[in-house]
Amino acid sequence: MASQEIENLVQALSKLPGLGPRSARRAVLHLLKRPETTMKPILAAMEKVDANLVTCNICGNVDTQDPCQICNDPRRDPKALCVVEEVSDLWALDKSRLFPGKFHVLGGRLSALDGVRPEDIAIDKLITRVEQGGIDEVVLAMNATLEGQTTAHYIAERLENYPLRLSQLSHGIPVGGELDYLDEGTLAQALRSRRPVSGT
Repeated sequence: MASQEIENLVQALSKLPGLGPRSARRAVLHLLKRPETTMKPILAAMEKVDANLVTCNICGNVDTQDPCQICNDPRRDPKALCVVEEVSDLWALDKSRLFPGKFHVLGGRLSALDGVRPEDIAIDKLITRVEQGGIDEVVLAMNATLEGQTTAHYIAERLENYPLRLSQLSHGIPVGGELDYLDEGTLAQALRSRRPVSGT
């Protein structure tokens, strides 16, 4: 049996996404086996992040500086703005290096069941950014859920009178996906998003 302090660490780690009690226990045992090379560097990094963590005043990203590194990057196209639900979505898109512009994090999505209204997420802040000018394109990168698509539709309605290109991520069959393994929602979206095939 481990001490209460070690059990508390296991329980704390088990609350992280992707880590259940057994995975958390294995992680703790690994940390305890080599504290100098694993646990202490992690503790030092966590303390440094905790001391400096801020939310970007412009886009809503989390970073150790405000404005964040993405908003401060002069190589990014300030005319293109990608709207995402959460910081994790921003990080996933930014890691792909496929979007050259800047981002806007809503901090959630509209949900009648959960009582999340437009004023509960950063939609008004997005409209303010657009009203300030200089943005030619807004990409709505909402998740392919009912709430995500409802949020995208609502934002599209709010932005329809502004002189900009409004686009949305395509949803459907993933590269390498086989039809008989896909759920009905994915197949339905793929059919709705079908495009013409040009002949040779």
